[in-house]
Amino acid sequence: MKTLKFFTFAGFALCAALGTAKADQLADVKAAGKLVCGTMGTFEPFSFPDPKTREIVGYEIDLCQGIADALGVKLEIKPLAVEARIPELTQGRVDVISGALGFSEERAKQIDYSTTSFVSRQLLLVKSASGLAKLDDVKDKKISAPKGSSSEKYIRTLYPDANILTFQDPPSAFLALQQSKVSALVLSELASIKFMQQAGSGYEFVKQPVAIEFWGIGLRKNEPAMLEAVNAGLKGLETSGKAKSIFDKWLGAETPYKMERTFTLDKPVSNPVLNPEG
Repeated sequence: MKTLKFFTFAGFALCAALGTAKADQLADVKAAGKLVCGTMGTFEPFSFPDPKTREIVGYEIDLCQGIADALGVKLEIKPLAVEARIPELTQGRVDVISGALGFSEERAKQIDYSTTSFVSRQLLLVKSASGLAKLDDVKDKKISAPKGSSSEKYIRTLYPDANILTFQDPPSAFLALQQSKVSALVLSELASIKFMQQAGSGYEFVKQPVAIEFWGIGLRKNEPAMLEAVNAGLKGLETSGKAKSIFDKWLGAETPYKMERTFTLDKPVSNPVLNPEG
């Protein structure tokens, strides 16, 4: 009986030890010699196939590469569908996710976030000759938005009495602006820039953002060493100047997006901010 008790105790101790080892994700990543980064792979310029090599490249890929370099391991990219991002992470099939992962309190209950990896501005797009220059100029006008989008949620929260016309997808919402069925379109800055490139001149942004969203790299909960290492990797990119170079390469003045960098990688993520300049 004593022998049985001894082996039972030993078994529990072994399981506990194995469980502890498994919980140390950073040690596992270093032992495996690779960091598996989950990303969408279809969202230019953040992660998309290079037309020449067919390899997944982009802003988020370069951030993951910087983190892998800081950890001293190789980078492996795993393309994921939008809805699969968090399940793939929590089930251990990827080590981190970097796929346009906006911060929300609901998501933060399931995963941990790194410091800020990107800031997405939600802006109003209007016709250049409209004379609409401020948010308040538009609140009594018709505004289009993709149905069920965060863009719709933000503008309704900001202006509860506004006349919002919703459409099934962003192209339809932009078409309503083209056809003057609405005076403004609310959408992410990046998506609107793509529409402006396709449609040509005649459009401009209302410079006051409707809202700003903070993106971060997603990690499994209760992995403090891994979280600290990822944040240290991002901070290293920031202090070395590589973070700015990565932004300029994919989104800066010499790219079709011509975006201005308004954030750094060493700041905490937070809830979206409505009318940050109001």
